Amino acid sequence: MGKKIIKLLTWLFYLRWLLPVANANAWQGEAVKVLDGDTVQVRKGREIVKVRLYGVDCPESRQSFGRQAAEFTEKQVLGKKVKVERVDTDRYGRVVGLISAGGKLLNRELVRAGYAWTYEAYCRKQPLCIELRELEERARKRKAGLWQEKRPLPPWEWRKRSSR
Repeated sequence: MGKKIIKLLTWLFYLRWLLPVANANAWQGEAVKVLDGDTVQVRKGREIVKVRLYGVDCPESRQSFGRQAAEFTEKQVLGKKVKVERVDTDRYGRVVGLISAGGKLLNRELVRAGYAWTYEAYCRKQPLCIELRELEERARKRKAGLWQEKRPLPPWEWRKRSSR
């Protein structure tokens, strides 16, 4: 019964992305720079907007698999037309959102490929967060990306250790 509900919720999420619903928080632009695996600069008209991906946390640049996560993000979006859906604004003034290009949601693809953790402390948007957790578990089992390591250090833990 639980899997059926999850599949239904996932289908409804996909349907939401396919229907041309006017969303005041959604806009299109061009991905002009990848700062790291989970942060992209997007040109919105004449403005450059820094977008932090919602619900995921990639390894930091100096961390193991940080460079690979950034390269993956570049291949997915750099120089491409993207759709940004703002979910929030973080304490640094960045847009926190969902980025899609070519019909694929970058947030989801990073986790699926094993280049990001589900950012449990901030992931509240259902059913997306449920799906991200499932994708992370599958990536772990396949030993995809950072899951090749025996005990990969989550970036939030790495940042705590680095700030000391």
